[in-house]
Amino acid sequence: MCWCTRVKAAAGLPLWFCDSGVYDTVKAGMWSEVWTLYLILAFGTPEPSRAPQEKSHDFRRILLGLDKCNACIGTSICKKFFKDEIRFERWLTAQSNLSSADVRSYEGNYTDSTAGWRPVVLSQLMSPHLHKISDNSICTSAGKGKSCSIEAVLRATSRFQSWVRSNILLPSMVKGLVTPMLRCPSQRLLDRIVRRYFEVADVCSVQMKHFSEKDKLRLLYTLAVNQQPLILQMFPGTEGWPFLRYHGSCGRMMVWAGSRPLRSLFSSPLERRADIAYQLLHITQSLSSNSLRFSLFYTSVSQDMFGTLDDSRVFIVDASTIGIIDLQEVFPAGHPPDEDLLPEHVDVFSCLSGSCARPPPCETVRATQSFILLCKHILNKLLIPSDVQSGQLPKAAANELAICADQSQSDQRIITAIQTLKAILQTLRACSALYEYRYPECLYSDKF
Repeated sequence: MCWCTRVKAAAGLPLWFCDSGVYDTVKAGMWSEVWTLYLILAFGTPEPSRAPQEKSHDFRRILLGLDKCNACIGTSICKKFFKDEIRFERWLTAQSNLSSADVRSYEGNYTDSTAGWRPVVLSQLMSPHLHKISDNSICTSAGKGKSCSIEAVLRATSRFQSWVRSNILLPSMVKGLVTPMLRCPSQRLLDRIVRRYFEVADVCSVQMKHFSEKDKLRLLYTLAVNQQPLILQMFPGTEGWPFLRYHGSCGRMMVWAGSRPLRSLFSSPLERRADIAYQLLHITQSLSSNSLRFSLFYTSVSQDMFGTLDDSRVFIVDASTIGIIDLQEVFPAGHPPDEDLLPEHVDVFSCLSGSCARPPPCETVRATQSFILLCKHILNKLLIPSDVQSGQLPKAAANELAICADQSQSDQRIITAIQTLKAILQTLRACSALYEYRYPECLYSDKF
């Protein structure tokens, strides 16, 4: 009989060692040479094998922004990054000039125990360039030059100290922040932010008793810089909202489900564009009228704000410019009062997003503001004059679209135009397996 043992050396090379009574003639010199080779491979200088891994981890920490926590979003998904269950679509190296790049988002892939790999977006709260400006402003606000402990400076502010002393997130604690959804916050809205906050272990309570100081700082920092991760948590797609799934965050990098850019479909056949336009109008309508009585409205609109999934459903990809008005609060003028800010409400947190400009007062938000922006900047690229000239699109649709995009029209006239436009678009939508999100239901019901 002959038995063999396979040893994996430090350099990753397999070495086989065999022994048997029939191998008594093997010379001792041969074994000596083999063992010498093995000892060199297994116990040589360790630096060359460990250094690349250590450098990789350092690069990953810097890229994710873990070196800046707790002035970051959170750490709920860090384990998946370091277990390689979240990967960048394109390989990034430490030689990449990331610090000066204006790249904010990356394509990636995500996996867990329930499914295979699926596309995700890995995005920072803002571009590295703006992050650097923001971090410098934190240091200079405390007279520390351009280099300091960012977390120490933010912890020492009077705003954060008010957060430390309170177990309830109050409107006074977010005054002066320029995030659109905090322009006119109600207590009910702030309670929802706390109750749905994904980055703490114990959720579903409106009180912050289970928040550590680092949790409070991360939430405050996120509210000050970019509301995107919080909107996805507060209004999840699993509950019917038109937002993509939020997977979590690590440092200053957040991860959510990937989608196809809407702009890539502007040259599609009319039936596809008509379906997208119909969905956009329906989504916009549902944001302003829903069972929670939160009116979500667009403060600005761009082509990158929307995307589609493989089943042809349209989603809001970028929620950073969405404002919120609580319709359950009763105000004489129909809007929350736009109170003047006191000096204590304006601090370093007020400009961390890269801009100190405050959104317009809530009372200036029209009931049709979202539709006007949508028709003016998106629908006019989906429904184009050549469609009318070719006879594919009724002229009435182009007329109603023009009225919708005209802010000089009354709200009632714009709403009527939207209803007419939706009715026309519905007749142009094909009932096909290409539109999986409503097929085969469209075969049996006119509403699809």
